[in-house]
Amino acid sequence: MRDVDSVLADAMPSGDGAAPPFAVPSATSPRPVPAGCAEDHPYMFFNRELSWLDFNWRVLYQAMDERVPLMERVQFLSISSSNLDEFFRKRVGGLKRQEAAGVRALSPDGRTPREQLELIREAVLPMYATMTSLWEASLRPQLAEAANIRILSYDDLSSGQKAQLYQYFAAHIFPILTPLAVDPGHPFPFISNLSLSLAILLRHPKRGTEHFARVKVPTSRGRWVPLEDPNHFVPLEQVIQHNLNELLRGMEVEHAHAFQITRNADISRDEEEADDLIEMMSDELRERRFAPVVRLEVEQDMPPRVRQLLMRELALSSDDTYVSTGLIDHSDCAFFTRLNGADFRYPSFHPVTPPRLQMEGESENALDIFSIIRNGDALLHHPYESFRASVQRFVEEAAEDPRVLAIKQTLYRTSEKSPIVDALIRAAERGKQVAVLVEVKARFDEANNMEWGRQLENAGVHVTYGLVGLKTHAKATLVVREEDEGLRAYCHIGTGNYNPATARFYTDMGLLTCREDIGYDVINLFHFLTGYAPQQHYKKLLVAPRDLRKAFNELVEQEIARHKAHGDGRIIAKMNALDDTGVIRRLYKASRAGVKVDLIVRGHNRLRPNLPGYSENIRVCSVVGRFLEHSRIFCFHNAGDPLVYLGSADWQRRNLEDRVEVMVPVEEPALRQRCLDILQLYFEDRRLAWDLGPDGQYVQRQPASREEEEGVQEQLIRWIRQAPA
Repeated sequence: MRDVDSVLADAMPSGDGAAPPFAVPSATSPRPVPAGCAEDHPYMFFNRELSWLDFNWRVLYQAMDERVPLMERVQFLSISSSNLDEFFRKRVGGLKRQEAAGVRALSPDGRTPREQLELIREAVLPMYATMTSLWEASLRPQLAEAANIRILSYDDLSSGQKAQLYQYFAAHIFPILTPLAVDPGHPFPFISNLSLSLAILLRHPKRGTEHFARVKVPTSRGRWVPLEDPNHFVPLEQVIQHNLNELLRGMEVEHAHAFQITRNADISRDEEEADDLIEMMSDELRERRFAPVVRLEVEQDMPPRVRQLLMRELALSSDDTYVSTGLIDHSDCAFFTRLNGADFRYPSFHPVTPPRLQMEGESENALDIFSIIRNGDALLHHPYESFRASVQRFVEEAAEDPRVLAIKQTLYRTSEKSPIVDALIRAAERGKQVAVLVEVKARFDEANNMEWGRQLENAGVHVTYGLVGLKTHAKATLVVREEDEGLRAYCHIGTGNYNPATARFYTDMGLLTCREDIGYDVINLFHFLTGYAPQQHYKKLLVAPRDLRKAFNELVEQEIARHKAHGDGRIIAKMNALDDTGVIRRLYKASRAGVKVDLIVRGHNRLRPNLPGYSENIRVCSVVGRFLEHSRIFCFHNAGDPLVYLGSADWQRRNLEDRVEVMVPVEEPALRQRCLDILQLYFEDRRLAWDLGPDGQYVQRQPASREEEEGVQEQLIRWIRQAPA
């Protein structure tokens, strides 16, 4: 693994503004594959956790790449820091729980929980150092020079500025601070997850005794304290540090240093024993608040005895402690991206109304959306095409249409102020039958989803809070409408959540259809979700956990057979993550049979491509850019008559076995071809794509000409604007 300085140096562009070829540090630590080993040998797989860290390096590289606008680079730094927080909460927390429980089972790549934790620490340390160096040596100075946004240290302030901050401290901070002493009468205080704190060493001036206290830094109203000069700020923790004498009068402050803790979010629960899912999730949220600490972040100059005290009280070791040479937690840096205009952002982009819905929705004789869908399926591609003008319109028109009798929908995550939920409530108030499955086990959205469920129930909506033992991750909406010919089912099936906020920067696809066979399947799907009807029959949909793994296996085997017959076997798939070892072994088999396999995997990936004798026909790339790649598309060449599916599932074990997922076939030739054309743009990309090698190294492709400097996402923006109505 390369040192931090070389990582930063390679990320800086040359004088002509073009970045040199760049390979992010590889955390995966793959081992040489023994000759003639079986396809399930541990060395045939990358480690999932380390592969995820490789993904976060690709995100962090966007912050290092000077071809990216300045404010976007700051945003990517914030995202990579937040990603790392969630990684420790979920993945490191889970490994620690396994280790504590004495789990002896090895990961698919043959490692114990302890071995993985050690490798994670080794991989995370240079990531921490890179984030700090990037902020202090590059982004912070550039914010000052280019955007006149200055983030100052307290020690650099003039006496007048310090006096101003004292007044601010006295008026706005002092009243809400609560110093908590630690002594025989005061136990070590509870510290909430990801809260910034000060560890304070005090000395009694007369007795000479040493004492410890903790003060929580109240960042709920923001971490950056403004000075009188426009866009000049000081970190809140530093303002408090330098005014502690006002808070702790009668004591001498010897040291005050910032620290932050991260708590485990991986809580074990037995759903089979639960009498009520809502009560179970409420209990879990309470447990999570007091869950064990899995990480301690401290300032570099914190005295060793204070660090030892924190580790002892929090039951942590030095391996759980991460020392920062600069700012603790860079996620708050996103604040600065909201202070300046478009000069330092990506070019403005406004989603277009899908061509099929465009003219009909704006003319005096506008057709309702149901008439449009009856004229043929509509393929939607967000954020390039407007979520509001398509999916949101579909639900809102259904709520208002007097001929609509019923609306059913799955809600996994949605926005804070959700027009989708508002429309469902209006529909129920108008007497329509409305049924919603609200998934209360959506990680970190549990409380929000329970609140949405209560609001929907209060409006008369039939609410189901998930299925025992399964998460409902499917993205599906059913509208039943009374028409002259009888009842007709209209459906939306997509790859992303019903969330207008994330639909502006997540790439997702969806299908609006009123095909009878799809409608039959979606009706049966909701019977399964809301009632005791697990043995459903589906004509077209692929539904997990019952059918999806079997269906994908059959599709791969069928492609192998087609290749043997015609010599043109090919599988193309785009997804968020690939970790299911059964699917991977099946893809290795296809590669050995000669089938070309092209995979676009945004995040973590266990499959090792380009291994001689095993996967030399498999290519894996990852695309990271201004939009979060979130769509899942699976294509099988099928001897020239492609089979194309889109939906909610990745090729992960959890998607195939532990979740309700839905994949829908795209069968209209023009829409099927559009999916293939989109995928082709990804494979041709030479700006945002990273190619994965068998050694675990991701190498970013480089433009060979100015024409290739436009990445796939910018191409899709241009493409969708030029699409014929």
